[in-house]
Amino acid sequence: MSDVRLIFSVQAVRAFLYGFSSILIGASLATTGLDAASVGAVFTAMLLGMAISALAVGRWGERFGRRRTYTALLLLMGVAGTVFALTGSVPLLILAALTGTLSTDPNESGPITSVEQAMLSSTPATERARVYGRYNAVAYLAGAVGALAAGGPTALREILPGLPPDQRWLLLMPIGAAACVLLAMRLSTAVEVERTPDPAARGLQRSRGTVQRLSALFALDAFAGGFIVQTFMVFWFGRQFGATAEVMGLVFFAVGLLQAGSSVLAGWLGSRIGLLNTMVFTHLPSNVLLALVPFAPSFLVAALLLMARSALSQMDVPARQAYLAALVDPAERTAAAAYTNAARHVVRPAGPALASASMGMAAGIPFLVAGGLKIVYDLALYVTFRRVRLADDPPPTPRE
Repeated sequence: MSDVRLIFSVQAVRAFLYGFSSILIGASLATTGLDAASVGAVFTAMLLGMAISALAVGRWGERFGRRRTYTALLLLMGVAGTVFALTGSVPLLILAALTGTLSTDPNESGPITSVEQAMLSSTPATERARVYGRYNAVAYLAGAVGALAAGGPTALREILPGLPPDQRWLLLMPIGAAACVLLAMRLSTAVEVERTPDPAARGLQRSRGTVQRLSALFALDAFAGGFIVQTFMVFWFGRQFGATAEVMGLVFFAVGLLQAGSSVLAGWLGSRIGLLNTMVFTHLPSNVLLALVPFAPSFLVAALLLMARSALSQMDVPARQAYLAALVDPAERTAAAAYTNAARHVVRPAGPALASASMGMAAGIPFLVAGGLKIVYDLALYVTFRRVRLADDPPPTPRE
């Protein structure tokens, strides 16, 4: 099995586990009797852990080696999942969450994804956008299946009342992690970057300033995205139109399928109109659609706007990953992916809190703020980087 297929296989298992566990972690925490503040602390620790561990990967990942870093993170994922499956102790749950290897999003952008992005960047530049597109499509599809499977324990309990509680089903995490480790151990040396004699030469060097500017823009996009996280949208649709959780589950399953298809299309589009153009000119209309959602006269219109927006909004993800890989030198790719991913997680927790506060002014404010800030991000990204030459581009031909 090729390295790309091995990484895709690990991604599929991880996304299924994250889709499955994101539902069951919330359900199991609700039954443990923990107060809202404790549960909030656990989820905040997940986001903070992703940022901290991504920064650690950026600092030491290349020195330790991509394959060894990858394997260690997958082992940590199994340990963290075991803790969540067996205890309700808040300190232990927070400690496990701080590993950064758990996620409430099937297509997470934490430390494991940072290493996978760097390893996939070893593919030829002409194929890279398509590879990242398929990589993200695998996550969306497997995550959607995992979320649907999370309803299985409850359904089976109607037939077999003696089945374990939801929390114990999280023991699938260490089982899946073990399978991921076995796959990761089969990766070849081709996924590693060529070692340099001087350890200080690893990490960000030539591209430090560029990655810092890109990280700031990605942080703005993530901050805006925090206003319209999935949990908030379920709440908003319920309050505005009386939509049930079951109906919204179907809506978001359709959203996952659309995102998977658009990820594949993004890879094709990026190779034709350019990665930056794909990032900006698919994201802009999606944000206009997002801002229109609160003005929808009915649930059907609002749901269709949301799905149309989702079909476009994630096309920038594979293009962004391929663009970052092409923007920096090969030895900088792990650090670049880690630092930009960490920037997204540092600001993300502020969005939901501000969205909840703004609901008191008008129900549609979070959609308008998110759409407006994301449009600012798109325009700033294009203006800042439209003349930047990628590392993979051929040097300009001198004029005679």
